[in-house]
Amino acid sequence: MNIPSKILQNAVDQIASLPGIGKKTALRLALSLLKRNEDEISVFSNAILNLKHEIKQCKQCYNLSDHEVCSICENPHRNKQLICVVEDIRDVMAIESTGQFKGHYHVLGGIISPMDGIGPNDLKITELLSRLNNGNVSEIILALSTTMEGDTTAFYLFKKLASHSINLTTIARGVSIGDELEYIDEITLGRSILNRLPYNKTILNNT
Repeated sequence: MNIPSKILQNAVDQIASLPGIGKKTALRLALSLLKRNEDEISVFSNAILNLKHEIKQCKQCYNLSDHEVCSICENPHRNKQLICVVEDIRDVMAIESTGQFKGHYHVLGGIISPMDGIGPNDLKITELLSRLNNGNVSEIILALSTTMEGDTTAFYLFKKLASHSINLTTIARGVSIGDELEYIDEITLGRSILNRLPYNKTILNNT
């Protein structure tokens, strides 16, 4: 692609560095930005800067938040005894969109994936165990993607949580094998949460 301006080329390169955006799409977006007035560009650029510098991780569940504690953890009407363990914020958003879950979350920040160099120590697993020490948690739902990496992470958590006197459940397999939660329709995901199963029974069914 022969771009006559080095400034435009640099903008295209930066936009194309985002996942899922090719050079042609990046050029189209850069040209669209070029047509905007200075105030619109200022609002756009400030939004990106604020995303990097102002957004926080909730100190309780590690969800992304504008404040030290997210709105879900602060909500007095949510069930603090029920914690849903998810991979990242996209899964929180997917589950919240179903309207079927009224507990709290714990965001791991990823799943165990040796091929990607991600091990248990890279995730918020120690922090999850710390949340159980106050004795107020009665159930943990493992709502992880039904991929090999998701199942590996779930089994690791099962072993780590075995010594705690809590109910450990997982979303029902209305979610197909290999699916990631963010791509599942709201009705299927909502039913999978409502019809969750004891985790140890899913292990027996898969052996």
